[in-house]
Amino acid sequence: MPFSKFAQVIFHVAGWLLFFSLMIAFTYHAPGGENLIQEIFSPPYLLFYFTYLFIFYSNTNFLMPRLYFGKQHFLYIILLIVLLIAVYLLSPFDHLIRYNNRPGPPPENGMRRGPRFDIISLLLFAMTWSLSSALSIVKEWRTTLQRMSRAEAEKARAELAFLKAQINPHFLFNTLNNIYSLALTKNDDAPFAIMKLSNIMRYLTDDATHDYVALRSEVECISDYIELQRLRLNQKTEISFSVSGQLDEKQISPLILITFVENAFKYGVSNHEPSPLTIKISADERTITLFCQNRVFHTLRNVQREGIGISNTKQRLQLLYPNKHLLNLITDKGLYTVLLTVQL
Repeated sequence: MPFSKFAQVIFHVAGWLLFFSLMIAFTYHAPGGENLIQEIFSPPYLLFYFTYLFIFYSNTNFLMPRLYFGKQHFLYIILLIVLLIAVYLLSPFDHLIRYNNRPGPPPENGMRRGPRFDIISLLLFAMTWSLSSALSIVKEWRTTLQRMSRAEAEKARAELAFLKAQINPHFLFNTLNNIYSLALTKNDDAPFAIMKLSNIMRYLTDDATHDYVALRSEVECISDYIELQRLRLNQKTEISFSVSGQLDEKQISPLILITFVENAFKYGVSNHEPSPLTIKISADERTITLFCQNRVFHTLRNVQREGIGISNTKQRLQLLYPNKHLLNLITDKGLYTVLLTVQL
């Protein structure tokens, strides 16, 4: 039995023992207490026990979940009235009082009926019904929250799958364009570029399909991408790429880091002006940090350069690392800087 179910059983048993103990202490007045065990299992006490146990669990397990939450309110009210009338006719508390205040030997079956109005039994009915209804409402509320959480999780997974589908073709399109340029110019580095692209495609088709990948795999993909970019760039672009820290035994959502690197090459390179690129990746025990900086060229219309890749990655960070990431995109003094820190 799961621990939560076991705890619920213990809670119910303890609650009923406390309730019945209070009733016994209130109603039992025999001197000495030598016949206590016999008395508390007598017919009047058994009637009292089973009456309120039946009210509580019939309301918790049947009336509330199947009728009230099933929108059958009229039938629920009818059965509730039937239970109320049954309690009034049985008068379980009044039987206890009469049984314990009997002047002589108990009458047959230990019960004696009379015209007295048993208000205590009705109050106990109201208390038992209210408590069972409250527990049913809390249980239904928790179930609803769990359904909502599962629905949100499924929605998040669907959104992430859609965002990944947008990123992958975008990234591959740019890379294939680079290799196409090498092939047109008969560059001897084309085979090397194809091998790097093969590594990248293997990462995209095998690793990046998972929710999380090894950090080292993401960094190796970035390294292969940078090597491909070096082949097409001239001496105007100086690339500084460094990796430091503890990469092993760490995981990250795929295509998070590489999107910002790709963005720097896409918008921070010029064939006519010096365009230095700085890319640093570091990892310590609990955080991963990406620093990426490139020049801002005034010919670009969108200085902030939040294309589809950056926009989608922002959404993924919000979904995957809520309150566990810090992203700063800064444009200052002709430089565009990305500083991303992800807490593991």
